[in-house]
Amino acid sequence: MSGRTQEGAGARSIFAVLIFLMVGLRFEVGGDWGGYLGHLRNAVGLEFSQILSAGDPGYVFLNWLVARSGGDVWVVNLLCAGLFSWGLLSFAKAQPRPWLALAVAIPYLVVVVAMGYTRQSVAIGLVMLGLVALGASRSKLKFVFWIALAATFHKSAVLLIPIAAVAEGRSRLWTVFWVGGATVIAYFTLLESSVDRLISGYIDSGLDSSGAAIRVAMNAVPALLLLYYRRRIPLRQGERGLWTVLALVALALVPALLVSPSSTAVDRLGLYLIPLQMLVLSRLPDTFAQSEQAARRLSMLVVLYSAGVLFVWLNYASHANYWLPYRVYPL
Repeated sequence: MSGRTQEGAGARSIFAVLIFLMVGLRFEVGGDWGGYLGHLRNAVGLEFSQILSAGDPGYVFLNWLVARSGGDVWVVNLLCAGLFSWGLLSFAKAQPRPWLALAVAIPYLVVVVAMGYTRQSVAIGLVMLGLVALGASRSKLKFVFWIALAATFHKSAVLLIPIAAVAEGRSRLWTVFWVGGATVIAYFTLLESSVDRLISGYIDSGLDSSGAAIRVAMNAVPALLLLYYRRRIPLRQGERGLWTVLALVALALVPALLVSPSSTAVDRLGLYLIPLQMLVLSRLPDTFAQSEQAARRLSMLVVLYSAGVLFVWLNYASHANYWLPYRVYPL
């Protein structure tokens, strides 16, 4: 590894630590802050045997562990931020332009999701570890492991397990068989007991998210670019099928948003596709630029786009006031 490459890797690691600290040490930031305090209080009286049936078992376990140790909510948040940051950095490092991938992630994935949706942010971080394993080493077993672990923090991640069956690879029939079995096991272990509550909370109540259409479009545009330029966008061998499937899922969420009685359900599923934005937008300079100067210009356009997304959300999103001002625990 060259000195310049080592410096870049070191700088990215420092940046990931900063994200870890900003996300983990936030204080009264995010719309569900009170709810997460409630999770910690509820964990105090739990027995270990009750963890699996008390909600999302991975998140409940962290709260139980911290509560039994006499810790506060910032300890839980730091643990969750560590898992999220690990997945984010690992996925960014797998891209040809890691800094550009991180720039794409900052406005919504880091600022909004990681600082507001703690459980799902951990799930997304673990999903990114799974995507790296499936894309780089083509390990479907590792992918299923990371997705199953993600589902212990947010049950909706179970829906991603079948992706392993349709990704490129040998022994497709055997893969479909064992991945199907893993999906069934994960469903009945983690999701089945919560289906009625999820349907009642999202579908029957007609729960809506303001801005859901914009966020679905933010996934759909990179999906269209990937599908149209799939032969030009630089991808490792074995990755093309995986990301083609995810692009099709991103496009399927467009009509789903139009017909679903709950835009929130579609919106929350779309959060798992934010890595698609990171992958496609960070590859635009290598896909279209004919010179290094043109690549720098395209990179700057992506950075400006990301800055614009952050500016618009902080100034015009209906719930942005829950994220502002940013405060550090316990200052």
